[in-house]
Amino acid sequence: MELSAETQKSILARLRRAEGQVRGVQAMIEDGRPCSDVVTQFAAAIRALEQAGFKYFSATLAECATHPEEAEANGYTPARLEKMFMQLA
Repeated sequence: MELSAETQKSILARLRRAEGQVRGVQAMIEDGRPCSDVVTQFAAAIRALEQAGFKYFSATLAECATHPEEAEANGYTPARLEKMFMQLA
């Protein structure tokens, strides 16, 4: 399923944010920052990745609902979509 340019842009922005947060975790560890600070940054990076994943899945699900025949032809059955959702949850 193809996502709109706007949706792709939004997801990529979230991924870049997560990438920056992961680099921040690396720098904090290298700098010997306190555990509580590092864990907070880990949590932010995890949330950013989760948000990007859910945004991507949500957009794909909307495309499947809009074009059910195409979705089915591409293997996006309700069972497969449920399995994909559970991977993110």
